[in-house]
Amino acid sequence: MSEPRAIVTVDGLAVSFDEREVTHGVSLRLFPGRITALVGESGSGKSVTAMALPRLDPSVASVKGHAYLDDALVDDGPDSGPGGDGKDAAGRGIDLLAADAPLQRIRGEYIGTVFQEPSTAFNPVFTLGVQVAESLKYHQKQLSAAERKAKVLEQLREVGLDDAERVWSSYPHELSGGQLQRVMIAMAIINRPKVLIADEPTTALDVTTQKAILALISSLAVDLDLAVLLITHDMGVVWQAAQDVYVMHNGVIVEQGSVAQVFRHPSDDYTRMLLDAVPRLRIDEHAADGEHAAGGERITESDALGGGRRITQVNDVAVSYKAGSFAVKDISFDLVAGRTRALVGESGAGKTTIAKVISGQLAPTSGTVLIEGEDLAKAHGRRKREILKHMGYVFQDSGSALNPRKSVAWSIGEPMLVQGGLSETDRRKRVLELLDQVELPADVAGRFPHQLSGGQRQRVGIARALALNPSLLIADEPTSSLDVTVQRKVLDLLRRLQREHGFACLFITHDLGIVQEMSDVITVLRHGRVVESGETGRVLNHPKAEYTRTLLDASPKIDL
Repeated sequence: MSEPRAIVTVDGLAVSFDEREVTHGVSLRLFPGRITALVGESGSGKSVTAMALPRLDPSVASVKGHAYLDDALVDDGPDSGPGGDGKDAAGRGIDLLAADAPLQRIRGEYIGTVFQEPSTAFNPVFTLGVQVAESLKYHQKQLSAAERKAKVLEQLREVGLDDAERVWSSYPHELSGGQLQRVMIAMAIINRPKVLIADEPTTALDVTTQKAILALISSLAVDLDLAVLLITHDMGVVWQAAQDVYVMHNGVIVEQGSVAQVFRHPSDDYTRMLLDAVPRLRIDEHAADGEHAAGGERITESDALGGGRRITQVNDVAVSYKAGSFAVKDISFDLVAGRTRALVGESGAGKTTIAKVISGQLAPTSGTVLIEGEDLAKAHGRRKREILKHMGYVFQDSGSALNPRKSVAWSIGEPMLVQGGLSETDRRKRVLELLDQVELPADVAGRFPHQLSGGQRQRVGIARALALNPSLLIADEPTSSLDVTVQRKVLDLLRRLQREHGFACLFITHDLGIVQEMSDVITVLRHGRVVESGETGRVLNHPKAEYTRTLLDASPKIDL
């Protein structure tokens, strides 16, 4: 059986910035109807490689090499209009990287692009319908305004947005992240390109939305005979969606092959490291049934929490933003010293709302939150500050959580300055102690956030959260934007710090693989209500709620 014909053949691609080469001789092939993953850590050169194909690389970039689009597989052949057609003299197709390549046709007609963060990719002052239709103005000029709208509505429905009329007239802020990503996919494929580049399309999404978006991309690849280049750092996503994979490290392809071959028999140490770092969700349906251990003893949530001190008690908490509409309702649980409770659910489930109530950022409409036995809602001024000093908060986006104009030393030391009681010398000493605890060198104290990697910034965020020796640490999606290897190190760090300091931890996440590794008990939220709560092993191996089973089913799994 002959090998299928590649629609894109990249040969010796090298991209440089200021004469510094960041990708080195990259070669890869994309095939119609197949998803090819380009995987690696941040800084490996994945996005730089992908964005070079539609020529969306920064203007300061210098690009060498070739990327041939097989014009025999393009419906109407190359463009011969202004700017040349980029056709290779040797008959290898249209060279996307040639100086005379037809950029307008490359962007939209030949290649569609889906970006990581749709909320920043759309213009906030125009409706989504207008923005999607804009692409048709350039590439299908013969269409009338009414025909463009009809085509956009049809495309929105094709990507699973059944209320297409509402989406057409909506602004970006009025849709969820998953809905916006579907709109972006619609815009990318509306001119029926032959190649779709999806750059981290699910990184910011919860597991059920991620599964739906990956399923959509997979079905479009087959139905439209699209060649998909999927950029990701998540090996679980690669296993779930791709057929072929290229592993990239320091600007070089270190391994390539079918997903099954590379995952089951990796030949490169870097590939093995990426696979080893993935939190694996291991479901054992043959484990002790329900809530009983192998010896027949009943395992309860109280057993999992142990006999430790109750740091925080959440009692029947409800938050209502407008009359009759509750963000969360009837929420009750304890946070115990030395133990971790995972708060799990989709976007909009109420996880962060609960964290804001516990941390005093939001007052409950009803119910109480007791911190070390004191009602947070009844404390004011200095007393409230005294209570809140028992609490540290690690945010999801470490970049925006740190003041870009202040040094690391200032950011870590600020909680101590606000609380008072320490001299400047003692604060500096404490900052250095905290940097050592989170495994950062002392010279990081003088740096600014933009001079640090994502993992380093998150370590600084953890150090800041621990500045006042809290008895409770709230970690709100602390690793969701990190590479798997960096994520692994941050999770290991949090576990070690909890063992050493004995704080209670509320760990907010949508990743059940992390939940299995990090938590003693789980509380599952949906639409602001608890649908299931219990010891981690019991909930994951024998879920009682249908919604918990849905989350488990949606979680990427690597079954080697």
